[in-house]
Amino acid sequence: MSKLLLNLRYVLDDEIEHVRAMLDEHRIEYYETQPSRWGISHGGIWIREDGDLPRAKQLMADYQAKRQTRVRAENEAARRDGTAETFMDVVRAQPLRVLLIALAILVLLGLVALPAVLLRG
Repeated sequence: MSKLLLNLRYVLDDEIEHVRAMLDEHRIEYYETQPSRWGISHGGIWIREDGDLPRAKQLMADYQAKRQTRVRAENEAARRDGTAETFMDVVRAQPLRVLLIALAILVLLGLVALPAVLLRG
């Protein structure tokens, strides 16, 4: 019976390609499910044979540890160089989006506080 190795929600395309290549390299049979039309499921990479699952999980853990180390080093280097994206960079690039998100947060905080205000008064 097939087992899910990787849920593709929020997974970058390059990471998906690396995982496919890793599974192909180690001759582990897998298949992919596509995201659903309405965003309920984001797809996944499934291991066909139960016997391959422990080895696939170990390979995946090793891959993710290496990727984490590499990405953290890249982010640290970007911070040192001053090329890392900051909040002000996002505000300059997308001011309307930032404003709408801030307004949505304020509205939600108001809705959360509303019952306490009504009970007090």
